[in-house]
Amino acid sequence: MKKALTLLLLAALAGAFAFNASAQDKVVRKIIETGQTDNRTMQHDDFLCNMIGGRLIGSAALTEAEAWVKEQFESWGLEVMVQEAGEIAVGFNRGPWSGRMLSEDGMVLHFGTPAYTAGTHGKQSGPVFLEPKTRRDFDRMKGVLKGAWVLLDAESNGMALDGSDKANEKRAETIARNEEIDRQNNEIRRWNFEHRDEPKEMAPYEAGTALFYKEMVEAGVAGFIRSAKVPLQVLYDRANCYDITMENLPRVCDILLDEAQFAVIKEKVQRKDIFQLEFDIRNHFYRGPVKYHNIIGILRGSKYPKEYVMAGGHLDAYDIGTGAVDDGNGTSVTMEAARLLCAAGAKPKRTILFCIWTGEEFGLLGSKFFVENKTVPLEKISNYFNRDGGPLCATGVSVPPAMYDDFVAVCKPLEDLNPAFPFTVEKRQGPPQPRPTRAGGSDHAYFAMNGVPTISFRENDPKGYNFDYREIWHTERDIYNKLIPEYMEHSAVVTAVALYGLANLDHLLSRDGLYKE
Repeated sequence: MKKALTLLLLAALAGAFAFNASAQDKVVRKIIETGQTDNRTMQHDDFLCNMIGGRLIGSAALTEAEAWVKEQFESWGLEVMVQEAGEIAVGFNRGPWSGRMLSEDGMVLHFGTPAYTAGTHGKQSGPVFLEPKTRRDFDRMKGVLKGAWVLLDAESNGMALDGSDKANEKRAETIARNEEIDRQNNEIRRWNFEHRDEPKEMAPYEAGTALFYKEMVEAGVAGFIRSAKVPLQVLYDRANCYDITMENLPRVCDILLDEAQFAVIKEKVQRKDIFQLEFDIRNHFYRGPVKYHNIIGILRGSKYPKEYVMAGGHLDAYDIGTGAVDDGNGTSVTMEAARLLCAAGAKPKRTILFCIWTGEEFGLLGSKFFVENKTVPLEKISNYFNRDGGPLCATGVSVPPAMYDDFVAVCKPLEDLNPAFPFTVEKRQGPPQPRPTRAGGSDHAYFAMNGVPTISFRENDPKGYNFDYREIWHTERDIYNKLIPEYMEHSAVVTAVALYGLANLDHLLSRDGLYKE
């Protein structure tokens, strides 16, 4: 009798397991079917970058995008956590901008201005001068600087000029040293005049960017112009944006100009040609504080609700472009993975978090806040998949040996998902790398620093579409037509299947050999 009961119990367990496996297979099939017939990844990205646009911290666009993502998650049946990650005292919205050279050989100017820098007062035109390098130069020209545009002898790195008190103190120190060098050079000039047969070499002046920045601002310059490589990389005022108030708004334009046009204008100035530049820059500020938030969709686990599998990308983006790739790509793929799972009726054992981070471009602010505030127990995170690169195709994954069998099982449905993009699981070779000690790169960083697995998919360009990430990274070319729809749509399906599979394991992924101890 006892043996018969045991056999019945085993049969029941086997039946339950078979039913559960069948249910899982049904969900996976539905994910794949919907992903192939009704994939909406590109609709998400289209709305983000073409309806909303560049989504900078402190902008109305980012606030609108947060509300939209929340609305989408809720419409699919997810719980939503809106997590305030910080605030900025003054908001910034970018309007249109234009410029031209006013001369017989005039041209339309190709330029950008870093966020949180000043605009013009309507169309503003004025003469152009080369920046003064010495006190003598500044004193000679200070009377003509009001309303003028000043060419700086410094190539742009995308960031705004640092006009902070600290930066101006350093400039003052350099000016003082150069005045001493100038005094010495005057003595050398006199020597050389009297000893022409044995001249001495003049001492070089110490270089600096906009050494007389403060003095030129006080003299009333209209703005500063630096040379910038194309495509233009245009970022923000990192040094001052958090210190701006409505009472101390920036007053002087900060222009990053196409290097070829900069060279033409500089040559005209050196020849003392008579011409002017005209700019119309509508950079708008509004009273804050403006808060920014992580938007996290939650698909609650049925058996292990306090264990987690996560995927994410960041919502904020520089506003010189529209943030279609960086990181509308990661946001849209994550959102579509969420939608596919909801549409398939997925009821995972573990909780799945779809993390749309804020403030990545300003220093991983959103993901850092999530980790440092222990939003969930870090030891209960099985894996976090981060997507923040090109609009490329997820074609595989490389994992430590201790995770290999689990990933092989989880990713089996992906092997034949698309013959054009075969999916492979590889076992990492060689010893594990040390756990990172400094943040960098993207939103996986603070998770990795705390020992959380951040296995991400191998992404490449199997069809050879010649995508170049450097072309769009923080540049004006980060726009919708740089996306690769078939890669992104495929990657959304891959992400959904992998998340669901990991969430249904009867254990968390092993961390053995993940990092060097």
